Amino acid sequence: VIMVAPKGPGTEVRRVFEEGFGCPGLIAVFQNLIAFWEDLTDLPKKKIVSIHIILMLILCLPCALGYNVLASFQPLGAGSGVLDLEDFIVSNNILPLGGAVYVLFCSWKIGWGWDNFIAEANAGQGIKFPNAVRLYSKYVLPIIILFVFVMGYISIFGS
Repeated sequence: VIMVAPKGPGTEVRRVFEEGFGCPGLIAVFQNLIAFWEDLTDLPKKKIVSIHIILMLILCLPCALGYNVLASFQPLGAGSGVLDLEDFIVSNNILPLGGAVYVLFCSWKIGWGWDNFIAEANAGQGIKFPNAVRLYSKYVLPIIILFVFVMGYISIFGS
């Protein structure tokens, strides 16, 4: 077994690995992706795994090369790097836009619709999702998410 932990002491990494939180956790997440693509397509598991390994290697290149070969690449201005660009793409674009799509999908009829969302969210036992937040979810949350999205751009590209 080879373990790499650039910011962790070896004994701590080993302890976490032995407790089942290191590589097994990564494998569990990877297995979830594999199961999703098996359900979505008719491809065999071996081919899906091969595709994901290739994608993972390609998508990890900016992170692996960000502090050496690509160190001079400063996409968001002086002092920024590849990882800053990746953080901007995920934190300032994918997360707020994904949240907006989710809220709109669950609260408007063009998507799942509020009644279907409430029925699914309140199925089973436990705390129920309050129906009183329907208007808040339908109108206020999208505006808040849009505000967060715009402020993210202003914080990076504004004066």
